Amino acid sequence: ELRSRIIEQMNTHSYTDKIGRVFKYGEYFPPELSPWAYNETVAQEYFPLNKESAERNGYRWKEARSRENNVDVTSDKLPDVLDDSAGDLFGKVIGCDHYEKGKHRFECEAACTVGFRLVPQEIEMYKKIGAPLPRVCPNCRHYERLRRRNLLRLWTRKCTCDYKVRENTAQHPHHPEGECLNKFETSYSPDRPEIVYCEQCYQAEVA
Repeated sequence: ELRSRIIEQMNTHSYTDKIGRVFKYGEYFPPELSPWAYNETVAQEYFPLNKESAERNGYRWKEARSRENNVDVTSDKLPDVLDDSAGDLFGKVIGCDHYEKGKHRFECEAACTVGFRLVPQEIEMYKKIGAPLPRVCPNCRHYERLRRRNLLRLWTRKCTCDYKVRENTAQHPHHPEGECLNKFETSYSPDRPEIVYCEQCYQAEVA
């Protein structure tokens, strides 16, 4: 009985947020009640918005705090190949390459830490594998990786396997000649250059 009264009250006296959206029983909490701003959550990584778009949709936005780290070494002064003298980098603040003369040069301004340090294990790893030191901070590296992911969207495409176009390593049983007619959904958009096979063609070529 009490549950029915609560549902009726929530539907009768529904919550209306600042931009006029109505929230009744059974709906998720209004975004404006969230203790976190939009750009503080993982939503910003999967569905990035700028400040104007976020606020227009009723989300809060947290301004990036001022970061003025005392940089000891600028990224352009880092050696391409580490040697024994690179141990001097331990404990020093390396300037992020995305930050120059008091301003950010890329779109990761909300995440850039301006400067970063390397721990001894990192220095030893870079020396061991012969890799160059990072020129940007960990946050900027993370957002660079995110930008390389496929979009969270699916396109309906036809298999690009065609014997007349490219030579396969084996004959595919489901289409012994010509092109494959299988259609499927993929996160690779039609304008991408990659070869996109259906599951059967992929298994025949790779498995």
